[in-house]
Amino acid sequence: MPVIAPMPAAKRGRSRVPSARDAAGETIGTMTSGTTVDHLTETYRAHYRSLLGLAALLLDDTASCEDVVQEAFIRVHSARRRVRDPEKTLAYLRQTVVNLSRSTLRRRILGLKLLSKPMPDMASAEEGAYDQLERDDLIKAMRKLQRRQREVLVLRYFADMTEAQVAETLGISLGSVKAYGSRGIAALRVTMGAKA
Repeated sequence: MPVIAPMPAAKRGRSRVPSARDAAGETIGTMTSGTTVDHLTETYRAHYRSLLGLAALLLDDTASCEDVVQEAFIRVHSARRRVRDPEKTLAYLRQTVVNLSRSTLRRRILGLKLLSKPMPDMASAEEGAYDQLERDDLIKAMRKLQRRQREVLVLRYFADMTEAQVAETLGISLGSVKAYGSRGIAALRVTMGAKA
């Protein structure tokens, strides 16, 4: 990625960059400051793995998770001028990962409806161990939850976010986060208790 030096802040928190011109000398437009490429690169280095883990809890295969996280960084890079507060870059990335994961699942469901043959089994017997079996049970139980309950639990307990961060990421109220979380945990207890 090209290196862009941070721009000095103006009095009102917005600075203007001189109008860019194309090869013919025509004005392309003005740009406002936002998240810099350097800041986004630092965020990538610091939080790529945690965002990949977040996607892994919402999706079920590594390739899709990597695609979702890479696409999230590409979208944030493209829209970096609109993220005026660099401190919100990570929250914007988390929300983008969640939204892209939803889209991936929707496309997958549509694809499964169109497929005439069943999908092959994912893992062989040799790869399974007790930890893997417990994880598989938990994942199956999580998939039975309502979408919002699953998203709240994944963000709250697997991504280690506070209830306020979950509310901001999902765009819902703090009370909704608490309600979805408690209902989701209760449903998991019932499902996991039945398997024990």
